[in-house]
Amino acid sequence: MTQKFHTVGWVCAGAVAGVFTGTALQSYAYSTSTLPLEELQQLAAVFSMIKSNYVDPVDDKKLISDAIAGMVSGLDPHSTYLDKKALKDFNEGTSGRFVGVGIEISMEDGLIKVISPIEGSPAFRAGIKPNDLVVKIDDTVVRGLTLSEGVKRMRGEPNTKVVLSIFRKDENRTFPVTIVREVIKTQSVKGSIVQPGLGWIRISQFQERTVADFAHKLEELYKAEPRLKGLVLDLRNDPGGFLDAAVAVSSAFLPTNAVVVSSNGQTQSLQSVYKAHPSYYHRRSGRDPLKALLPAVRNTFKTVPLVVLVNEGSASASEIVAGALQDHRRAKLLGSQTFGKGSVQTAVCLDPSYRIDNCPTAGVKLTTSRYYTPNGRSIQAKGIVPDFLVDETAEGNPLAALRMREADLDRHLSGGPEEARLDAEREKEREIARKKWEEERKQPVPERKPPEFGTPEDFQLAQALRFLKGESVVVSKTQVVRNEDRDKARVQDNE
Repeated sequence: MTQKFHTVGWVCAGAVAGVFTGTALQSYAYSTSTLPLEELQQLAAVFSMIKSNYVDPVDDKKLISDAIAGMVSGLDPHSTYLDKKALKDFNEGTSGRFVGVGIEISMEDGLIKVISPIEGSPAFRAGIKPNDLVVKIDDTVVRGLTLSEGVKRMRGEPNTKVVLSIFRKDENRTFPVTIVREVIKTQSVKGSIVQPGLGWIRISQFQERTVADFAHKLEELYKAEPRLKGLVLDLRNDPGGFLDAAVAVSSAFLPTNAVVVSSNGQTQSLQSVYKAHPSYYHRRSGRDPLKALLPAVRNTFKTVPLVVLVNEGSASASEIVAGALQDHRRAKLLGSQTFGKGSVQTAVCLDPSYRIDNCPTAGVKLTTSRYYTPNGRSIQAKGIVPDFLVDETAEGNPLAALRMREADLDRHLSGGPEEARLDAEREKEREIARKKWEEERKQPVPERKPPEFGTPEDFQLAQALRFLKGESVVVSKTQVVRNEDRDKARVQDNE
């Protein structure tokens, strides 16, 4: 019965007010090692000191669970201890249904940082933006709270209110936002025929139902346009999710048994290769939604010209898909360099008799390996570089350099020996962006509001459609590639 979940999900600390992460089942065995006696004696001494001398009585179980939480969270930004409440949130989120405000979050300098609001959620409708910092939840100051405590305070019953005090860096102001909690039913797949012969399909998260919804959307697009001439797969601001779902989506476009991603950890059990075959992605559900598609539908999407849209918010599972399609030369990538979360987390129940999705005690989500694209490229702290660097608007976005990536997170796993050089280059670019920001703050400027994805005003989508029609693409003149793949990116204007 001992099983574990591979997670390649969430950007940053992997939390959402509700939350989910990506999973794949495998056998799991606890390893044993010699315990450090001296350090355990120190732990026991501190435990005894707190029990005897702390100003207020402290519950034994709380002390132990806090010690475990600190031990795990001190490893890297994505490892975390899952107590009963965190486990409930974890498992609730994997279904794509939860009660809350609907934001993907991490921690930054002791505050809750918004990675992105979930499309259509109360937070999205209230105007919460990526990179906003939550400084207070109702009357509770966030600094000093753990991420799970922050999530707990933003969760609640449907139709109840929560007031978030938001600090918005680029406007240098703090303001309250009142949000009414509701049941969030995230629809992770949407799409349409956007121009004659050209389709657009967006995956906002890799959830439990994503593969089935994705297969249904492929069928829908085919019925609407049987002679499809091109497709845009939109993975912008997709923070990740189920590894199996990422492999399945890649499989819809790749030849059977093509390598999608590999992982490498300390032990042989943590070294895996995932291929474009149902045996690698339907182990949880026991069925393959893609197999139910008509052969004409499957064949169409195996060969249709393909462009993948990515940006700084594309992370983890979405980077797996983008990297696989790029390495196999199945698609051209367009947008911005991705987030760079190239690590795999394993969620396991501390009682090995149970799976994490029905664990009655507590669990741990632990970083267990790094993942690599089919050509062996590590994405960790680097990201995927698109073939065409394209800004989110025609005017460009000089402040994009200030957006957070994996390499900015405290205790992030190393991206390789060249990381110091990359950090220096990133800081130079950010210094230019900071000066630009300071200049703009001196005079009133209209609010920059990126266009909604999939609309006629969506500049990056428009450039993807131009490429599919054989027209020139308006590439960025300001974006800078932050890794050794800079020479592979087309940064020249090809008009």
